[in-house]
Amino acid sequence: MAEIDFTSRFGAVYEDSPWVADGVWAHAAELTTAQAMAAAMAEVVDTAPYEKKLALIRAHPQLASRARMADASIREQSGAGLDQCSPAEFAAFQRLNAAYNDRFGFPFIVAVKGMGRADILAAFERRLANDPETEFAEAIAQIHRIARFRLDDLFKDPS
Repeated sequence: MAEIDFTSRFGAVYEDSPWVADGVWAHAAELTTAQAMAAAMAEVVDTAPYEKKLALIRAHPQLASRARMADASIREQSGAGLDQCSPAEFAAFQRLNAAYNDRFGFPFIVAVKGMGRADILAAFERRLANDPETEFAEAIAQIHRIARFRLDDLFKDPS
């Protein structure tokens, strides 16, 4: 696969951060499974400088937001029912988004696959008590989980 095709296919796995796919391009021929690709991409992120990781975290949309987001994020949030929030749930998400962003300086990130709105709100509340270093690491871990789900989907659908 040509580099431009590779980046086109895998560049959106890490939200609005094609540098991650670019970082594994040299080994693309060896990355024939979702597991291998996920491990290689995670290593690119994990060895990146702090500021680059922070930019990756900040590239993610807020949950239950009406802001423009990547197609994959729209599907993922819809799958968790975040597009069907009651007014009270929407208000809770907005309050928690603001509190979280004020505390940590980046959006709350959770791999929503398999979760419902109540689960996500509970995780939000629980993680607000974390210290910034723990939460930064948790955000990166959640981003890796999201990437793995997206890679699993891409490897199932080779188009």
